[in-house]
Amino acid sequence: MLTPAFSSVACPEWTLDRIAKAAAEYGYPAVELRTFGDGSLKFAHEPALTGSEKIRAMFSDAGVSIVSLATSISFHHAVDPPVLGHAICDNEDTIRAARRAIDLASTIECPLVRVFGYQLAGFGGRSATVGRIADRLTRVIDHAHHTGVKVMIENAGDFSTAAEIMEIVDAVTGRARTIGHSPLIGVCYNAAVGQLAGDDPVAAVNVLGEKLFALRLKNVDAAGRPVSILQPGAVNARAAFDAARMAGLNVPVIFEWDRAWVSDLASAESVLPAVAPAMFGWMTGAPNSADARNHRTNPQIHA
Repeated sequence: MLTPAFSSVACPEWTLDRIAKAAAEYGYPAVELRTFGDGSLKFAHEPALTGSEKIRAMFSDAGVSIVSLATSISFHHAVDPPVLGHAICDNEDTIRAARRAIDLASTIECPLVRVFGYQLAGFGGRSATVGRIADRLTRVIDHAHHTGVKVMIENAGDFSTAAEIMEIVDAVTGRARTIGHSPLIGVCYNAAVGQLAGDDPVAAVNVLGEKLFALRLKNVDAAGRPVSILQPGAVNARAAFDAARMAGLNVPVIFEWDRAWVSDLASAESVLPAVAPAMFGWMTGAPNSADARNHRTNPQIHA
């Protein structure tokens, strides 16, 4: 069964307690928390700045699960200069950051950590970049193996389609198996990024298969500005949701409202409440007319 959730990028000014209570009030059984790591003050709810026991209690009391810890960590960076750089540069900072995120996820009982591959860099073309990302991620997965937390890489940049992001997953899986570990690596599939890069939702879900650990839903208008997934736009969020539902997947479906990055978007309070009941309706195969009723009863969703 799919689990509706929302990303905390919708509400960067909210505290963790408010997120937990709002999720329960709006009908979301789960949330994704965005983190920038130790010492960051970018979001009021930075989970790295609050005791793990306190976080667990907040969300347990609200009856809400933390399904994902979303980071901005990526692993594509080339070693520069190619040879000397190994000696004079810190090429393991992203590996350490990912390990810290895994440890944090483990202590707050969050099963998934989101990272990126991102883009081609350095000499050697695509194969060299994939190999470099896979080597670094394999070391991260080795750490995750001791916690049970799974790492999911989100499609973006030069790895925007399902097939492209699976290049990295397959490479990591092969490396992990050579050291005797079950590969705790999968994909957080951003359906909007995939569709805008040419993916068909059904084909993408089939390509990802059991490696689809989470589905991210968002929408944009023709100018690239975020709009609700319940509105017409450049992305068919419902098609991606239906593809995951028809495949019988048991993964979180994370609604992302990018107010953290686009500050003049409508508030979380005016957008989030309509999305959870719509997604529960989609689980039953309800027609899109139900979404239209949500628009009429929530006029601020268009703001």
